[in-house]
Amino acid sequence: MSSTELPESLAAAVAPAPRAGAVRVAPGEELRSVSLPGLTLTVRSRPGTRPGLAPALFVHGLGGSSQNWSALLPHLCDLVDGEALDLPGFGDSPPPDDGNYSVTGHARAVIRLLESAGRGPVHLFGNSLGGAVATRVAAVRPDLVRTLTLISPALPELRPQRTAWPTGLLAVPGVASLFMKLSKDWTAEDRTRGVMALCYGDPGRVGPEAFRAAVEEMERRLRLPYFWDAMARSARGVVDAYTLGGQHGLWRQAERVLAPTLLVYGGRDQLVGYRMARKAATAFRDSRLLTLPDAGHVAMMEYPEVVAQAFRDLVDDCGNRS
Repeated sequence: MSSTELPESLAAAVAPAPRAGAVRVAPGEELRSVSLPGLTLTVRSRPGTRPGLAPALFVHGLGGSSQNWSALLPHLCDLVDGEALDLPGFGDSPPPDDGNYSVTGHARAVIRLLESAGRGPVHLFGNSLGGAVATRVAAVRPDLVRTLTLISPALPELRPQRTAWPTGLLAVPGVASLFMKLSKDWTAEDRTRGVMALCYGDPGRVGPEAFRAAVEEMERRLRLPYFWDAMARSARGVVDAYTLGGQHGLWRQAERVLAPTLLVYGGRDQLVGYRMARKAATAFRDSRLLTLPDAGHVAMMEYPEVVAQAFRDLVDDCGNRS
C-alpha cells in the first residue's frame, strides 16, 4: 500500500528517512522521516518481537539524538514497540520552520508525532532535556502517556552544579559563536572525549566501536550549518523553562502528571544534581525511584540492562493494579 492510499493521519509516517546513509543504524533498527506541519522528524524504530505490543516513544537530551537509545531498545523489544525521535534540529531532523527550540516547542513536536501516527497512549521516556519535554507532554496531554520514565530529567535546580554551568552558558547570546571560534581546531575525537567525560560516570565503559561511532556522528553533526544554533537555542529554551512560574513551571507540571513514573538518577551526574532525586520523587505523585551511584547523565547508555529491568518492574506493577 502506498502512502497516498493511507489515511492522512498515517501517510506522513511511511516516507523513507532523508540522508539515512549518513546516520548509523544498529541491527534491528529502522529509520523513517515524518513530515508534519512546520517540521520534519526522523524516527528510529525498533519493532517489537511480536504483534500487539504497547507503543513506546523515547526522547533524547540536549545535543543528543535517537541513537542515545540504541543500547536500551534491544532490552525492551519483547515488551514494547519502540520508537525514538530526533528532536527538531538534532540527529537527522532538520530545524523547525519557526525556529522554536523551547521546551514547549519540542513538546509540541512530540505531541504532533504521536497524534499523526495514532500511537498514543505510549510508554514515554525522556533523558535530560527530553525529560523536561516528556514531563510537559505528560502534564498537558495525559491521554497520550501510559507510563513515564525520566532519566536525569532537566528540571529546575536553584543551585546547579558547577560542572553544568558551561552548558547553561550556551544559552547566553553570542557564547555559542564564541565557543565555535575558540574550539575550531579541536578534532572530533577531542570533542567526543569531552562529551563523554561530562556525560558518563565512567567514560572507560565506552568500548572502541562505540567510541568510533560517536566520533563519526560528531563529525557529521559539525558539518551541519545549524548545529550550534540548535544547541544554543535549545539551551536557552531549558533556561527559559527554568524561570517559568505558575501553571507552566516544570515542577508544577510534574505535580500534574497522572501516569505512573519511573525516575532514574546517577550519582556521578555532572549535569543534573543527584540531590534532585528526592524532590522529583515527591513531586511526581505516582513515582518510583532508581538511583545508580556509579552512573552519570545517560544511565540508559551506561546501564541499559538495569534501566530496562526497572521499567519492566514498573509495567508489571501497573498490570497488577488493573
